[in-house]
Amino acid sequence: MPPKPLDYESINENVKKAQYAVRGELYLRATELQKEGKKIIFTNVGNPHALGQKPLTFPRQVVALCQAPFLLDDPNVGLLFPADAIARAKQYLSFTSGGLGAYSDSRGTPAVRKEVAEFIQRRDGYPSDPEFIYLTDGASKAVMQILNTIIRGEVDGIMVPVPQYPLYSATIALLGGTLVPYYLEETANWGLDTNELRRSVREARYKGLHVKAMVIINPGNPTGQCLSEENLREVLQFCYEENLVLLGDEVYQTNIYQDERPFISAKKVLMDIGPPLSKEVQLVSFHSVSKGYFGECGQRGGYFEMTNIPPETVDEIYKVASISLSPNVPAQIFMGLMINPPKPGDISYDRFVRESKGVLESLRRRARIMTDGFNSCRNVVCNFTEGAMYSFPQIKLPPKALETAKQAGKAADVYYCLKLLEATGISTVPGSGFGQKEGVFHLRTTILPAEEEMPAIMDSFKKFNDDFMEQYDDHRGYSRL
Repeated sequence: MPPKPLDYESINENVKKAQYAVRGELYLRATELQKEGKKIIFTNVGNPHALGQKPLTFPRQVVALCQAPFLLDDPNVGLLFPADAIARAKQYLSFTSGGLGAYSDSRGTPAVRKEVAEFIQRRDGYPSDPEFIYLTDGASKAVMQILNTIIRGEVDGIMVPVPQYPLYSATIALLGGTLVPYYLEETANWGLDTNELRRSVREARYKGLHVKAMVIINPGNPTGQCLSEENLREVLQFCYEENLVLLGDEVYQTNIYQDERPFISAKKVLMDIGPPLSKEVQLVSFHSVSKGYFGECGQRGGYFEMTNIPPETVDEIYKVASISLSPNVPAQIFMGLMINPPKPGDISYDRFVRESKGVLESLRRRARIMTDGFNSCRNVVCNFTEGAMYSFPQIKLPPKALETAKQAGKAADVYYCLKLLEATGISTVPGSGFGQKEGVFHLRTTILPAEEEMPAIMDSFKKFNDDFMEQYDDHRGYSRL
């Protein structure tokens, strides 16, 4: 009897190759423990509302009215909703044909794309064309859509920073391309070195790969670093010289915790450089409502902007977008509200600023609590989280722990993270899920647990870690990194 089409031996080999550690073995074990009644702290994924972050009031008011437009006809609507939320809801409903229950344009509602273009122009000081902006079901779908357009087969290489967010490795594997790693330098606060970029391209081409694109994640996931303007200039010059499209993952652009290293978009730096780069370098930039102070992960709203992409290619991207008919419409409205929030003088402005600043200031404090907590632990060192919402500490595992993990058939950092989960309920992601140098081990955790719970969480981590090190240490110099 031959295997059936969905028997394991028959399915697409690329599906088997794809790995996604953020929802992998550790996460599955955590859900099992939760079912058994153990309290689990899910720090494995950047999911702010799941860890207690409250939704911002104004965007939820507007979308609530859009979802239930009959409320706008209620004479008491003004008692429940502020006038500016009512006005914005009416405005968005006027842009749709059939309300939130109807398909939109496959590229997204034109009015919201115009809002995005105006946001980009305010941010960067350069014009942005709505015709080259597509709204998507989250930034992940946007990345997948563009990689699907670039990758033709396994000889097509995509440069990805290591450590990397596994969306990239998984999608490249699914599409049958080849990941080309370039390593960030941990001792330089996860800095980017152009000599490493050139080494990466040289080795890939020696192997017969056609390197087509380079990914930057700024601010970084999982590493939390912010790229400097000088770094971005070097990257853009490199892409120009090597004829690469630059994919700028900028979804954490409002998650900045160090004033001396602000976020600067790749688009702004490209335009600042001027010709020939500003006319020649192909750039696709991504943003999302899932991060920042919105944290609306479940809404799945995102966009990408294309710079210097030929119209014929844009037409092909539109064709593929059309296959899905349209991105989800409520998420488009969330995107419009994120990039066009209440303005000074609006009724909701003061509350919106108070709520959004409160989120970011708390995240800044939590980043410091977590970094200091990790650095107080035995055999652990951690760079400060400049941006995004993660810590990526290095764990120096004693030889006995490495041997025990090997005997258990586990990668060393997976073994450590499983023991951490079972002892404390803290669900993290092993560094091997993001890529790391041989013989070096990390874990990734979000900085999202409630601020008041963070000291207890770090105390719990420290007790586990130091007990673990004591258990496996051979007492020959592994007291600290």
